[in-house]
Amino acid sequence: MNDRIYKVNKLVKNHVGDIILKNLSLKDGVFITIAKVDTTTDLRYTRVFVSVFPEKEISYAMKTLEKEVFQIQGKLNKKLHMRPLPKIEFRLDLTESEADKIEKILKEI
Repeated sequence: MNDRIYKVNKLVKNHVGDIILKNLSLKDGVFITIAKVDTTTDLRYTRVFVSVFPEKEISYAMKTLEKEVFQIQGKLNKKLHMRPLPKIEFRLDLTESEADKIEKILKEI
C-alpha cells in the first residue's frame, strides 16, 4: 500500500468514526467500531469495515448504517479536501468473532 492510500485510509477512518459517534443515533447499548478502512488505489471507493457489539445487534446496526450512508457520505465529503472523493461502502468485520470461535475450538482440543 502506498503512502497516499495509507493516509487516506487513516483520514477516512477518523472522520467516519467521528461522524458515526456524533450523528448516528443507535439503540442504547449498541456500539459500532471501525475496524479497518480499505480505499482503492484510484481513490474512487473505500470499504469501511465495522464491528458491532453486541453481536445480536449486527443486523440492526448494518441496516442503520446502510440507511444513513448518504448522510454519512455527505458529511465525509465536506471534511475531505481531495478529488476524487471516495464513495463509502460499509462491510461487517468478522475478524473478532472468528477469532473467538477458533479460540473456543482450541480450548476444546
